[in-house]
Amino acid sequence: MFSLTKTAAEQIIASAEQSGMERLSLRIAAKKLANGTFEYGMGFDDATEEDLVLRCNGVEVIMAPEFEPLLNSTTVDFVTLDTGEQSFVFVNPLDANYDPNAGGPGEGGGCGCGSGGCH
Repeated sequence: MFSLTKTAAEQIIASAEQSGMERLSLRIAAKKLANGTFEYGMGFDDATEEDLVLRCNGVEVIMAPEFEPLLNSTTVDFVTLDTGEQSFVFVNPLDANYDPNAGGPGEGGGCGCGSGGCH
């Protein structure tokens, strides 16, 4: 099941408030590359009739149905990287970059960086 950590949700809510986008949902997308790694994208957008709509830690997350198989096991976190920079990361066991021994959500390991439990 797709999820956002509490830290990621708090950052998304703060970003939406700072940019005047509170009324919009967070759109998540993914693309699997030929080498098995993923590219991720996210941004604020209006939902369409076809979108899957999830509620994650107070954030309405939307995605086109074709992305659900790629993102079903994904957790989005907001972490401080080794460089000291803060970033959203996508922890996805389907991604070739995933390393279960590198840590998980809240630890910044086993993930891919993006450009930004659900039910």
